[in-house]
Amino acid sequence: MPSSSLLDKAAKSKYMDLKTFGITQAMYIWVDGSGQSLRCKTRSLDKEIKEISDLPMWNFDGSSTGQAEGSNSDCFLKPCAMFNDPFRGAPNKLVLCEVLSYKMEPVATNKRQTCQEVMARVKDDHPWFGIEQEYTLLDVDGHPFGWPKQGFPGPQGPYYCAVGTGNVYGREVVEAHYRACIYAGITISGTNAEVMPAQWEFQVGPCEGIKMGDHLWMARFLLHRVCEDFGVVASFDPKPMNGDWNGAGCHCNYSTEKMRLPGGFDEINNAVEKLSKRHNYHIQAYDPQGGKDNMRRLTGLHETSSIYDFSSGVANRQASIRIPRHVGEEKCGYLEDRRPSSNCDPYTVTEVIARTTILNEEGDVVLKLNC
Repeated sequence: MPSSSLLDKAAKSKYMDLKTFGITQAMYIWVDGSGQSLRCKTRSLDKEIKEISDLPMWNFDGSSTGQAEGSNSDCFLKPCAMFNDPFRGAPNKLVLCEVLSYKMEPVATNKRQTCQEVMARVKDDHPWFGIEQEYTLLDVDGHPFGWPKQGFPGPQGPYYCAVGTGNVYGREVVEAHYRACIYAGITISGTNAEVMPAQWEFQVGPCEGIKMGDHLWMARFLLHRVCEDFGVVASFDPKPMNGDWNGAGCHCNYSTEKMRLPGGFDEINNAVEKLSKRHNYHIQAYDPQGGKDNMRRLTGLHETSSIYDFSSGVANRQASIRIPRHVGEEKCGYLEDRRPSSNCDPYTVTEVIARTTILNEEGDVVLKLNC
């Protein structure tokens, strides 16, 4: 068992109450070379930070995060979004950063820069995104939290949006994370227990443009940090348990201003048509392994579509694209792309949706999922 889960959290509190005499602690956070995990480190600044421009660039050893060679290991952290720190309190900050190489160019897993370029091009369309982030709580041994160690809980059915001992696993983590997100300034809009026991979901959005990726990555970081305090693990694996158990997705709700206006249903249908012609391109972009992670999840079972086929429908949770029933009735609103995996990069997901539906980029790819 990791030592962090054994430490006395109450003992730390007396140190956290000590005065810092005008020093602001800024924790710099970035996506590492895996494209999925986050790293962080803290620096002291002798002033209160009010704007992102108040934060200096920093550097780190990229050879230890899979982002540089050991012979030329310096990478640079460029602050791009700032949030309140719910663990240290005011005036301390959490700073989401882009990673740049020694040439001051984006490293391979820095997907934010191209996303920002695309969002600048489509800003007049006011694209809104809302992402439903599913995840699974695990014990430190990698087994789902609360599950019998030598077996399985009862079959799926009573756990979705559940209440009561035996139906809910880990609500303390969920509530702590929710409050941490609110304090940080993340646009978190809700949370619920999911279909598989120990699986949960939180929703971030609506966010316009680049803010979607910024807010979701920071919400993921906060979840990992909260889990440290409770001695459990948050997994974003799209299919953490084999068998008759739901996987985990990152459904992306999306609209443009025209879609949201009265009569916007035609715009929604146009977007669905464009998405249907680039199914493989989107599948490739919707998980860090080019679709291989999603192969385990998008089987056509457990409220998913088949990874090989595009489909859409009103209120259909087995479709690639779901049109919510109230949107079909009101003839305006948004669509839900149910294909992104739980470990997707939200910068990539939102970028390719904008490229296909607003910039009208065309052309599909051949998936190589069995290589």
